[in-house]
Amino acid sequence: MAGRTGTPEGRKLSRRFGWLTVLGAILVLGGIVGLVYTGLATLTSMILFGWLLLVGGLVGLLQAVQSRGSNFFWLGVVVAALNLAAGIVVLRHPEGTAEALTMFAALLFLTGGVFRLAGSVVVRGPQFGWTLVQGAFGVLLGLLVLFDWPHSSLYVLGCFFSLALLFDGLGLIAIGTGGRQMVSMVAAATPEDQEETRD
Repeated sequence: MAGRTGTPEGRKLSRRFGWLTVLGAILVLGGIVGLVYTGLATLTSMILFGWLLLVGGLVGLLQAVQSRGSNFFWLGVVVAALNLAAGIVVLRHPEGTAEALTMFAALLFLTGGVFRLAGSVVVRGPQFGWTLVQGAFGVLLGLLVLFDWPHSSLYVLGCFFSLALLFDGLGLIAIGTGGRQMVSMVAAATPEDQEETRD
Protein backbone atom coordinates (compact mmCIF):
# COMPACT_ATOMS: atom_id res chain seq x y z
CA MET A 1 0.00 0.00 0.00
CA ALA A 2 1.25 3.49 -0.86
CA GLY A 3 0.12 5.01 2.44
CA ARG A 4 1.98 2.56 4.69
CA THR A 5 5.30 3.44 6.30
CA GLY A 6 6.77 0.16 5.02
CA THR A 7 6.80 1.66 1.54
CA PRO A 8 9.27 4.30 0.36
CA GLU A 9 6.45 6.86 0.13
CA GLY A 10 5.36 6.18 3.70
CA ARG A 11 8.93 6.43 5.02
CA LYS A 12 9.50 9.64 3.09
CA LEU A 13 6.29 11.15 4.50
CA SER A 14 7.24 10.10 8.00
CA ARG A 15 10.70 11.68 7.59
CA ARG A 16 9.17 14.94 6.40
CA PHE A 17 6.94 15.11 9.45
CA GLY A 18 10.01 14.33 11.54
CA TRP A 19 11.89 17.26 10.00
CA LEU A 20 8.90 19.51 10.78
CA THR A 21 9.15 18.42 14.42
CA VAL A 22 12.90 19.14 14.46
CA LEU A 23 12.36 22.58 12.90
CA GLY A 24 9.64 23.30 15.44
CA ALA A 25 11.96 22.33 18.29
CA ILE A 26 14.65 24.68 16.93
CA LEU A 27 12.13 27.53 16.73
CA VAL A 28 10.91 26.83 20.27
CA LEU A 29 14.51 26.86 21.51
CA GLY A 30 15.13 30.14 19.67
CA GLY A 31 11.97 31.61 21.19
CA ILE A 32 12.99 30.61 24.71
CA VAL A 33 16.49 32.04 24.24
CA GLY A 34 14.94 35.22 22.84
CA LEU A 35 12.65 35.56 25.86
CA VAL A 36 15.67 35.24 28.15
CA TYR A 37 17.78 37.70 26.11
CA THR A 38 15.14 40.14 24.85
CA GLY A 39 17.65 42.85 23.99
CA LEU A 40 19.54 40.50 21.68
CA ALA A 41 16.24 39.31 20.20
CA THR A 42 15.22 42.91 19.49
CA LEU A 43 18.52 43.65 17.76
CA THR A 44 18.28 40.39 15.78
CA SER A 45 14.73 41.13 14.68
CA MET A 46 15.76 44.60 13.50
CA ILE A 47 18.69 43.23 11.51
CA LEU A 48 16.44 40.58 9.93
CA PHE A 49 13.87 43.27 9.17
CA GLY A 50 16.52 45.43 7.50
CA TRP A 51 17.80 42.56 5.36
CA LEU A 52 14.25 41.62 4.37
CA LEU A 53 13.68 45.20 3.22
CA LEU A 54 16.92 45.16 1.25
CA VAL A 55 16.17 41.82 -0.42
CA GLY A 56 12.60 42.92 -1.14
CA GLY A 57 13.90 46.15 -2.68
CA LEU A 58 16.39 44.31 -4.90
CA VAL A 59 13.74 41.82 -6.06
CA GLY A 60 11.32 44.67 -6.73
CA LEU A 61 13.98 46.55 -8.69
CA LEU A 62 14.71 43.48 -10.82
CA GLN A 63 11.01 43.02 -11.51
CA ALA A 64 10.66 46.69 -12.42
CA VAL A 65 13.61 46.45 -14.85
CA GLN A 66 12.09 43.36 -16.44
CA SER A 67 8.75 45.15 -16.88
CA ARG A 68 10.19 48.42 -18.23
CA GLY A 69 7.95 49.95 -20.83
CA SER A 70 4.83 49.05 -18.84
CA ASN A 71 2.60 51.50 -16.98
CA PHE A 72 3.86 50.31 -13.57
CA PHE A 73 7.60 50.65 -14.27
CA TRP A 74 8.19 53.88 -12.35
CA LEU A 75 5.90 52.84 -9.50
CA GLY A 76 7.93 49.63 -9.13
CA VAL A 77 11.18 51.60 -9.18
CA VAL A 78 9.95 54.03 -6.51
CA VAL A 79 8.69 51.23 -4.22
CA ALA A 80 11.95 49.30 -4.66
CA ALA A 81 14.01 52.40 -3.92
CA LEU A 82 11.98 53.08 -0.76
CA ASN A 83 12.50 49.49 0.39
CA LEU A 84 16.23 49.73 -0.26
CA ALA A 85 16.50 53.07 1.56
CA ALA A 86 14.48 51.79 4.52
CA GLY A 87 16.60 48.63 4.70
CA ILE A 88 19.81 50.67 4.77
CA VAL A 89 18.43 52.95 7.52
CA VAL A 90 17.29 49.99 9.62
CA LEU A 91 20.65 48.23 9.30
CA ARG A 92 22.62 51.39 10.10
CA HIS A 93 20.39 52.43 13.03
CA PRO A 94 18.73 49.32 14.50
CA GLU A 95 18.28 50.89 17.95
CA GLY A 96 16.52 53.98 16.56
CA THR A 97 14.34 51.81 14.36
CA ALA A 98 13.41 49.68 17.38
CA GLU A 99 12.43 52.83 19.28
CA ALA A 100 10.25 54.07 16.42
CA LEU A 101 8.55 50.70 15.92
CA THR A 102 7.99 50.33 19.66
CA MET A 103 6.30 53.73 19.74
CA PHE A 104 4.15 52.71 16.77
CA ALA A 105 3.22 49.42 18.45
CA ALA A 106 2.30 51.20 21.69
CA LEU A 107 0.07 53.69 19.85
CA LEU A 108 -1.49 50.81 17.93
CA PHE A 109 -2.29 48.95 21.16
CA LEU A 110 -3.62 52.12 22.74
CA THR A 111 -5.90 53.20 19.88
CA GLY A 112 -7.07 49.63 19.26
CA GLY A 113 -7.92 49.24 22.94
CA VAL A 114 -9.81 52.54 23.05
CA PHE A 115 -11.84 51.61 19.96
CA ARG A 116 -12.65 48.18 21.44
CA LEU A 117 -13.71 49.76 24.73
CA ALA A 118 -15.89 52.33 22.99
CA GLY A 119 -17.35 49.73 20.63
CA SER A 120 -18.19 47.31 23.43
CA VAL A 121 -19.93 50.04 25.45
CA VAL A 122 -21.89 51.37 22.46
CA VAL A 123 -22.89 48.06 20.86
CA ARG A 124 -23.22 45.87 24.00
CA GLY A 125 -23.37 42.72 21.90
CA PRO A 126 -23.17 39.09 23.05
CA GLN A 127 -19.37 39.35 23.36
CA PHE A 128 -19.58 42.52 25.49
CA GLY A 129 -17.49 41.24 28.40
CA TRP A 130 -14.77 39.68 26.25
CA THR A 131 -14.48 42.79 24.04
CA LEU A 132 -14.32 44.98 27.14
CA VAL A 133 -11.48 42.90 28.57
CA GLN A 134 -9.62 42.98 25.24
CA GLY A 135 -9.98 46.75 25.03
CA ALA A 136 -8.81 47.29 28.60
CA PHE A 137 -5.83 44.98 28.05
CA GLY A 138 -4.86 46.86 24.86
CA VAL A 139 -5.06 50.24 26.60
CA LEU A 140 -3.06 48.95 29.58
CA LEU A 141 -0.39 47.39 27.37
CA GLY A 142 -0.10 50.55 25.25
CA LEU A 143 0.24 52.76 28.32
CA LEU A 144 2.83 50.49 29.93
CA VAL A 145 4.97 50.53 26.80
CA LEU A 146 4.58 54.31 26.36
CA PHE A 147 5.41 55.13 29.99
CA ASP A 148 8.62 53.10 29.77
CA TRP A 149 9.60 54.37 26.32
CA PRO A 150 12.34 54.51 24.97
CA HIS A 151 13.67 51.90 27.42
CA SER A 152 10.79 49.59 26.46
CA SER A 153 12.18 49.42 22.92
CA LEU A 154 14.98 47.20 24.29
CA TYR A 155 12.60 44.35 25.10
CA VAL A 156 9.12 44.83 23.57
CA LEU A 157 9.93 43.91 19.97
CA GLY A 158 12.30 41.15 21.05
CA CYS A 159 9.59 39.72 23.28
CA PHE A 160 7.06 39.74 20.42
CA PHE A 161 9.61 38.22 18.05
CA SER A 162 10.49 35.49 20.53
CA LEU A 163 6.84 34.71 21.27
CA ALA A 164 6.17 34.42 17.54
CA LEU A 165 9.07 31.95 17.22
CA LEU A 166 7.84 30.02 20.23
CA PHE A 167 4.25 29.63 19.06
CA ASP A 168 5.28 28.89 15.46
CA GLY A 169 7.62 26.22 16.78
CA LEU A 170 4.92 24.68 18.96
CA GLY A 171 2.59 24.63 15.96
CA LEU A 172 5.19 22.87 13.81
CA ILE A 173 5.85 20.33 16.57
CA ALA A 174 2.12 19.62 16.82
CA ILE A 175 1.85 19.18 13.04
CA GLY A 176 4.96 17.00 12.87
CA THR A 177 4.06 14.69 15.74
CA GLY A 178 0.42 14.50 14.66
CA GLY A 179 1.46 13.68 11.10
CA ARG A 180 3.82 10.93 12.24
CA GLN A 181 1.06 9.46 14.39
CA MET A 182 -1.32 9.50 11.43
CA VAL A 183 1.24 7.73 9.25
CA SER A 184 1.87 5.10 11.94
CA MET A 185 -1.89 4.59 12.38
CA VAL A 186 -2.25 3.99 8.64
CA ALA A 187 0.69 1.59 8.80
CA ALA A 188 -0.87 -0.27 11.72
CA ALA A 189 -4.14 -0.78 9.84
CA THR A 190 -4.48 -4.23 8.34
CA PRO A 191 -5.07 -4.66 4.62
CA GLU A 192 -8.51 -6.06 5.44
CA ASP A 193 -9.44 -2.89 7.31
CA GLN A 194 -8.28 -0.76 4.39
CA GLU A 195 -10.29 -2.90 1.98
CA GLU A 196 -13.41 -2.47 4.17
CA THR A 197 -12.84 1.30 4.29
CA ARG A 198 -12.64 1.46 0.49
CA ASP A 199 -15.82 -0.64 0.18
